[in-house]
Amino acid sequence: MSIQAGDRAVELLKPAIRKTRRPEVVGGIGGFAGLFALDVEKYRKPLLASSTDGVGTKLVIAQQMDIHDTVGIDLVAMVVDDLVVCGAEPLFLLDYIACGSVVPERIAEIAGGIADGCRYAGCALVGGEIAEHPGVLKNDEYDISATGVGVVESDALLGPERVEVGDVVIALRSSGLHSNGYSLVRHVLLGAGRMRLDTVVDEFGSQRTLGEELLTPTKVYAKDCLALIAETDVHAFAHITGGGLPGNVVRALPGNADATIDRTTWAPHPIFDLIAERGRVDPEEMERTFNMGVGMIAILPAHDVDRALALLAARHVEAWPVGEIVAGDGDVRMMGTYAS
Repeated sequence: MSIQAGDRAVELLKPAIRKTRRPEVVGGIGGFAGLFALDVEKYRKPLLASSTDGVGTKLVIAQQMDIHDTVGIDLVAMVVDDLVVCGAEPLFLLDYIACGSVVPERIAEIAGGIADGCRYAGCALVGGEIAEHPGVLKNDEYDISATGVGVVESDALLGPERVEVGDVVIALRSSGLHSNGYSLVRHVLLGAGRMRLDTVVDEFGSQRTLGEELLTPTKVYAKDCLALIAETDVHAFAHITGGGLPGNVVRALPGNADATIDRTTWAPHPIFDLIAERGRVDPEEMERTFNMGVGMIAILPAHDVDRALALLAARHVEAWPVGEIVAGDGDVRMMGTYAS
């Protein structure tokens, strides 16, 4: 790797990274490790939570469109919204960027998106690694991943153990596809010359192209979920990623309860209809692969529903009751037909 290019990339990153700084961060960027001073007196019995993830083949779309400043937001969302599901506040994140050739300006765009995502989540970006892999990746190819760390009081841990029959299931609207299912998307929409990324799709509105829709950044829910935790007696969350609603809501259920999900309460984004129609994708496969318009699920007592919906509306998050917890065997029951 060109040492000069690497140094130039780091210098370009520093202003964006400084914007993510929290008071607990010790030192700056460029050391061998990121340092974060955990205030142990602030907690009674803290649990550290960690999560690691990537963005997947959505990166191929970014590289084809030469747009690199949004996939970092996707990356952060995939990590921090897994952390907050257990009730943990995301504290800091470290990234890893592997590329065929270090182009400082492109690296700065990617990391700038990561810094944006960290600001949205309220966590610090404390460091990372830029690796050049010539001969493995082409000059304009790259892959990104990140690891995040959060903290939660042990007696405030959220999950299936808190969920009770009679709880209400609230859906939080997704911004679109988020970061799952892009291998299928590329096959059914872009394979064999079916559509072009610069194709304007009327259903998307405002002369929006297919490529722009596919690069819509993943919604970062971390602060919204933490606000729900602070103001309501939320019992569990489910981050709707690979596996869709059935595959992720089930992870928030105890063995003696089912979740009903009423499809009639919302209409999926037009992109989901386009994928299903152009690719002739079976409805069950669509629900196993995509979020279908719901990026996060909150499960909480019925008496807290109005408060939760009002709080989310004040935070400009579209949310609605989508089902309930009933006696059962730990399954998800998808009911009805999607609204149009």
